[in-house]
Amino acid sequence: MAASVRRGPAPMLATGGSPPGGPGWAIEMKWDGVRIIAVCEGGQCGLFSRNGNDVSAAYPEIVAGLKALSGKGSLILDGEIVAPDRDGAPSFGLLQRRMHVARPGEQLVAEVPVRFFIFDVLRVDGVDVTGETYLQRRARLLELDAPEPLSVPPHWLDVDAGRLLEVAREHRIEGIVSKRTDSVYLPGRRSPAWIKTPLRQNTEVVVAGWTPGAGGFGATFGSLVMGAHDETGRLVYIGNVGTGFTLAARRVLRHALDEIGVSASPFDQPPPEAAAGGWHWVEPVLVADVEYREFSGERLRIPSWKGLRTDKPPALVTVPPVR
Repeated sequence: MAASVRRGPAPMLATGGSPPGGPGWAIEMKWDGVRIIAVCEGGQCGLFSRNGNDVSAAYPEIVAGLKALSGKGSLILDGEIVAPDRDGAPSFGLLQRRMHVARPGEQLVAEVPVRFFIFDVLRVDGVDVTGETYLQRRARLLELDAPEPLSVPPHWLDVDAGRLLEVAREHRIEGIVSKRTDSVYLPGRRSPAWIKTPLRQNTEVVVAGWTPGAGGFGATFGSLVMGAHDETGRLVYIGNVGTGFTLAARRVLRHALDEIGVSASPFDQPPPEAAAGGWHWVEPVLVADVEYREFSGERLRIPSWKGLRTDKPPALVTVPPVR
């Protein structure tokens, strides 16, 4: 059933950038999951997404853990729900199996277990602690003794951010977040007191088509359709990329695309949205580099265009590994 507690405040947000140097900063890992404000009051607990939606029913094991933690008290926590893979690394691909199910059955809960990584506290025992410093709030978190599947992930002081980025990369974690140790919690605000530094991966793709653009992109394209070859050698669809282009690059690419246009899809199984979206197909002869966050086996997540490359034939472009 839906949470019977009031929605909590909007979460504090980080700015993007390189990790700062010098003292006065703590570093945490950046978890690839769903940001959640958890609110507990009088024995009832609710989970609220970044846009304020009540998602309590989607994660019953998290709600149960929060009830065990809070008892009848008043508590507001900030954290991330993640779905660990077999190696323990958060997998957004796995989490998607839970994200879109409003009321999961016991089988799905067992097949795709989730955890709640708690990294901040806004209220404890009915007291608003957002005005306390980061280190004071972290001390309060460590006193909570969170039960499974809840946990308080570590933070580091006076360590080299570059080394922690490498640790994140080695363990397939999304990146790091640097936080000023004297910073207060600012609900709903994006603050330079928190700086996120995500890691991204690179792969080659075959350009298979393009989608119509709108507004300022009406004369070029909205996005490029990406493909790669699977283990059987078939060209398969792996998503669209619509960011990372300069306007000049868009114009050059559109001219090149017009010269290699074809009427039929180069995919054996075109994505179902292609027909409704008025997609245009091209000969699969252009190879490009893209950055992306994760590949779950179907589409690249958050891809960004890096540029065309001429040193690799399309036939050698393969689907990236599933992580």
